[in-house]
Amino acid sequence: MNNLFNIKDYVVVITGGTGVLGRSIAKYLALEGTKVIIGGRKEDVGKQIVDDITAAGGACEFVKMDVMNKENIQQACDYIVGKYKKIDTLLNAAGGNMAGATITPDQNFFDLQTEAFQTVLNLNLTGTVIPTQIFLKPMVEAGKGSIINFSSMAAFRPMTRVCGYAAAKAGISNFTAYMATECAKKFGEGIRVNAIAPGFFITEQNRALLTNPDGTYTQRGQDVIRQTPFGRMGEPEELCGTIHYLMSDAAKFVTGTVAVVDGGFNTFAM
Repeated sequence: MNNLFNIKDYVVVITGGTGVLGRSIAKYLALEGTKVIIGGRKEDVGKQIVDDITAAGGACEFVKMDVMNKENIQQACDYIVGKYKKIDTLLNAAGGNMAGATITPDQNFFDLQTEAFQTVLNLNLTGTVIPTQIFLKPMVEAGKGSIINFSSMAAFRPMTRVCGYAAAKAGISNFTAYMATECAKKFGEGIRVNAIAPGFFITEQNRALLTNPDGTYTQRGQDVIRQTPFGRMGEPEELCGTIHYLMSDAAKFVTGTVAVVDGGFNTFAM
């Protein structure tokens, strides 16, 4: 039997797991036989997701996590390792944006609020660094593990409006490459660090930016579709195959890469 893609009994931690993308990935992985730990701050939402996944036959639990609180993440890690004895994969899916760190069409750069910019930078970039630092330790002790960060199309292209978010995601791509070398050189080839760069998917964070209340696309949404050769937004489950691959031994010689899942958005010029 070919076991390259076998992830059964993997222990997977997903920060930001209560978001639209995180919950879809969590359900897919749980139904593939992994033990999924959903990390997030919204306990009520987390419980709903866990109930949905367990009703479908998957193994899943919610653990409250604040990616900006190192002590909290350490406590979560200690609990998970104490219960499951290992951590095979960390998905750093926590992140977001906020008003003040964006520049709307009727504003210019001087309207950027540096405090909001710093908050978004911290949430996305430092909020990836802290869980990586904590959850990497049991992987190093085991000699095997995979970390998958969440980059973005905004890391490749200087998109309008999302000044803080784009800077943070570009940092995540760079941090991914740095950590791939750091881990391979100092901890061995069993530790791999990659990233996934989703194209445009409708989430709670960008819904109002890309769609109107009646479901039609805003001007920005139309711009995205025009730039995407597939001519549509992505579906959350379309990220799952790439993540499955990067987690598994099928990708055991893959580290430091940013896997693009975007319907061709990043390749289209005109």
